[in-house]
Amino acid sequence: MTTRTPSALLDRETTTQLRPRYEGSNIGSWIGFKHINYLAEEAVLDHFRAAGCSARSLYEDYGLCVEIVHLDTRISTGFRIDDLVNAVVRPEATSGGELAFVVSLTIGHGSGRRNATSKVRVLLRRDFLDAPAEPAPAMLLPFVVERIARTESEPAPIPTLPGPYSTGHGAAGGDPVLDELTRNSPSFAWRWRIPYPYCHFGRRLQLSGYLRLMEEVVDLFLADRGVSIRTLLGERSWIPVVPHSSITILDEVIMEEELYTVFTVENVFRNVTFLARLDSYVLRDGALLRTASGRITHGYAEIVSRKDFHLTELDERVLAALGG
Repeated sequence: MTTRTPSALLDRETTTQLRPRYEGSNIGSWIGFKHINYLAEEAVLDHFRAAGCSARSLYEDYGLCVEIVHLDTRISTGFRIDDLVNAVVRPEATSGGELAFVVSLTIGHGSGRRNATSKVRVLLRRDFLDAPAEPAPAMLLPFVVERIARTESEPAPIPTLPGPYSTGHGAAGGDPVLDELTRNSPSFAWRWRIPYPYCHFGRRLQLSGYLRLMEEVVDLFLADRGVSIRTLLGERSWIPVVPHSSITILDEVIMEEELYTVFTVENVFRNVTFLARLDSYVLRDGALLRTASGRITHGYAEIVSRKDFHLTELDERVLAALGG
């Protein structure tokens, strides 16, 4: 890494070409919101590479872990298998000791239309391994933290501790923590043991893991309310669409900890989309610590053919399910 590399990371725009991963085309040829977020994540990582300070070199040479701690993505049009996506990463003014970027995703060349835009924030977290490392470049030091702790709120005490984790997914009803989190509310809550494939650097749940969690908790919520994705797909040819999602990491979660996630529908817009909130917690020393928060705007599209779909209004059955 040269002395000018950090400056390139902070003040130079980069462009790269990407394609959505095949895994993301879970219904037809359309790409789900999670994998559009993955494109934004990969574009930022390529921005680090282009500056000569890849995630690998930062980790191996300086003991610094590249941690995406915030990802907010607005999607204006659909993405499909084999689309060639032009990704432009523009550094923004830093604040609060975090690297900030705006990622513009455009399908094809010269269209001038952004198909999705993401706001991304990054920290450099010191590795937990007690191993020798070179001193980090001075320009990067303002973004280096010993621990990810982006909230000052005190953990909320829980009156009754849960029993040990059992195989399978926990849900409200029999788990005192989940019962407490959903008391007097129509929220859906879920307890989940964090597996190692959702983590990185041998320890922490990473932001892409939260994206997978968000996708899964929506699936579980809809099934719990009697309008599962499979049900509506089979009965009406409806598929989920997500024009906006955001995830913010507030504190660290460690591999094999149990994460308590609360999913709450906050609003329905013109009977077309609904806005829901996700909050995740871990139980430490008898108190709940919120580790992440996010929102997702969700709607449905009716499949017309293998190439086309159109947005559809939410009917009474779905509206009733969303209302709890």
